[in-house]
Amino acid sequence: MIRTRNLYKRLGRRDVLQGLDLDIGRGQRVALIGSNGAGKTTLIRCLLGEYTREGEIELLGRDPRRFRTEVLRHIGFVPQLPPPLKMPVGQLIRYVAALCAADGGHIVEVARRLGFDAEHFRHHPFVRLSGGQKQKLLIASALGRDTDVLVLDEPAANLDPEARGTFFELLAERHRDTVMLISSHRLDEVAALVNRVIELDQGKVVLDDRVEDSVDLTSRLSCEIRLNRPEPAFAKAIMAWGFQDAGEGRLWRGTIAGPDRLRFLGTLSRYVALIAALDLREAAETDVPARESAHA
Repeated sequence: MIRTRNLYKRLGRRDVLQGLDLDIGRGQRVALIGSNGAGKTTLIRCLLGEYTREGEIELLGRDPRRFRTEVLRHIGFVPQLPPPLKMPVGQLIRYVAALCAADGGHIVEVARRLGFDAEHFRHHPFVRLSGGQKQKLLIASALGRDTDVLVLDEPAANLDPEARGTFFELLAERHRDTVMLISSHRLDEVAALVNRVIELDQGKVVLDDRVEDSVDLTSRLSCEIRLNRPEPAFAKAIMAWGFQDAGEGRLWRGTIAGPDRLRFLGTLSRYVALIAALDLREAAETDVPARESAHA
């Protein structure tokens, strides 16, 4: 569904992409990783038809530069940086729905599941939303309609832990044939979401590998952390994950989304000398908190 041959792109004096040959088929969920400047965002812009380039690109059998409007109807895209759109939220949803022949009500519903009340903010300019609100609306615009390809550039960067869990659930609901290209500069951020990893470095593919496809995107993990002593820095970090103090700053309990396991353990690794005991297991239904309706 995505095919490139001898793809080159030069920006200024620098060859950002250097002869890329890629084949990404149905049902593949690909992590596109690499350091800043590796060429990830440039590749995405070429795939979306934003850039001229040398070489061949086929997306759904079409050249995205020549048939951009038609191709984009079948792509859900979440950019790394939200565009500075001044149009109100309601108008933006109607525009996306009309452009892609989609149901605007479904986009509103997906936004609600992510914790963003689009109806409440329908007259609010998009540019004045918070970073998290913008990200939730952009994700809803991409996942709230039927698409054959999802292109996600650091999609969960501004999401709170609960919204990240819902985001993973929404990905799990996609048809198995959907192609997903998920860009990140860190593999641990996306490892649980994908079944293939492509790494770029200086515009070239330096790694292309299949990975085990066994993670349940809807799973939740229950966690209990016991500390040697209270620590304000740890408290701030763990409360950002939605954990609650169950014992004077020494005992913390909460749940995390299964695909967030590596990212969560990465947070804990900074406090390893402080942790006396860690219990991480599959959460029972009663352990998972119900989502509250929110305008955030």
